[in-house]
Amino acid sequence: MEISYSKTLSLYTSADVFVAGGGPSGIAAAVSAARLGKRVVLVEQTGVLGGASILCMVAEFMTFDDGENFLSGGIGREVFDKFKFSHVYNRISYGIRYEELKRVYDELVLSAGVEVMFYTKIVDVITEDGLVKYAVLSTPSGLQTVEAKMFIDCTGSGILADFAGAEYGYGDENGNTMSATICTLWGGVDFERKLPGDGRHIDKAYKDGVFSQYDTLLPGIRRTYKDIGVGFGNVGHCFKVDDRDVKSLTNAMFEGRKILPEYETYYRGYLEGCENATIIKSADFIGIRESRRITCEYTLTGETFFSDTPFTDEIGRYSYPIDMHPITADKKGMDGFQKHISMRHERGQSYSIPYRSLVPKGIKNVLVAGKCIGADHTMQATIRVIPCCYITGQAAGVAASVCVDNNTTAANADVKEIQNLLKQAGAYLKR
Repeated sequence: MEISYSKTLSLYTSADVFVAGGGPSGIAAAVSAARLGKRVVLVEQTGVLGGASILCMVAEFMTFDDGENFLSGGIGREVFDKFKFSHVYNRISYGIRYEELKRVYDELVLSAGVEVMFYTKIVDVITEDGLVKYAVLSTPSGLQTVEAKMFIDCTGSGILADFAGAEYGYGDENGNTMSATICTLWGGVDFERKLPGDGRHIDKAYKDGVFSQYDTLLPGIRRTYKDIGVGFGNVGHCFKVDDRDVKSLTNAMFEGRKILPEYETYYRGYLEGCENATIIKSADFIGIRESRRITCEYTLTGETFFSDTPFTDEIGRYSYPIDMHPITADKKGMDGFQKHISMRHERGQSYSIPYRSLVPKGIKNVLVAGKCIGADHTMQATIRVIPCCYITGQAAGVAASVCVDNNTTAANADVKEIQNLLKQAGAYLKR
């Protein structure tokens, strides 16, 4: 059944650059464009910036370097320095303290002059001849529009580009995606006694009937606030979740919360230092690792992962393993993770990211950043993490500003100017 619906919408405001999504790529894009003198509107569906770090409680930055070079220069480096991390060039991960990260992001966008619209969700776009004219938004006062010259999709799901008519890939050759996770905050953990390798007894626990689902991959509980025994938990997987389908997302939230007590039982009964481990809170948003991959002018593939040669239109480089979480809850799925995670760089190696992978085909004034850029199923498993989102978001913000200045389409942007501005901002490029 189809229903026709017509309504006259009011114009909320106009901008040079419109950014959808307040996660790491959206923040980097908005701040980068605003610092270049553009009027930027950033919309976020909740009341806080941070994306998965905050909403999905993923309290961990993956590596910022390749063992020799700091790759996430510019906005990424600013965030890194705000946390006063000690950089050792050893491709390590870093814990995130939620409230501190919120304040860092708030300061970044406010100091840059970005106009933020909280509690606002993009529900459609209005296009003319391949040009997006307006974003249609659901706001606390109803449906409204924002007019802009350039639009950047940093939603993680690629929904703005989808609304604009972009084609996209989804999942593997059968449409299956990586498993998702409802992350958690844990208390009562004695991190001084807790040993590494949270999953070392999981096979026995499964045989003992502790777990209702076969899942031997357990990243575990990280010591986020070790002095008070509180940590971030990346435990449990939700399989066959399609983030384009409301029923699938709804069922995943119910099922994901249902299995979490099993992990409490496991930690308390099988792991030293976790006898009193307790789930304090589960995330209100499920952590989706894989969503739409927008079809862009260039698609990064697994073959490009080991290529050290920079693209002529390089806008950044990154180095992180193919972190492909299990697709199925069986041994084949678990073996698949082990196979892919072994795809990693040697010290000092990284892959090149071209500007063309931020440019959706057939749309004149839209760019994408974050995990929905032009990449295949394999490469999305590495470009999706936060430090890389800073890289692609920053590049998209700079590119959008250049397009506005020169009155060009995204596909015809002055790449040399983009690269020069990125270098000035601190980006790491080999070009």
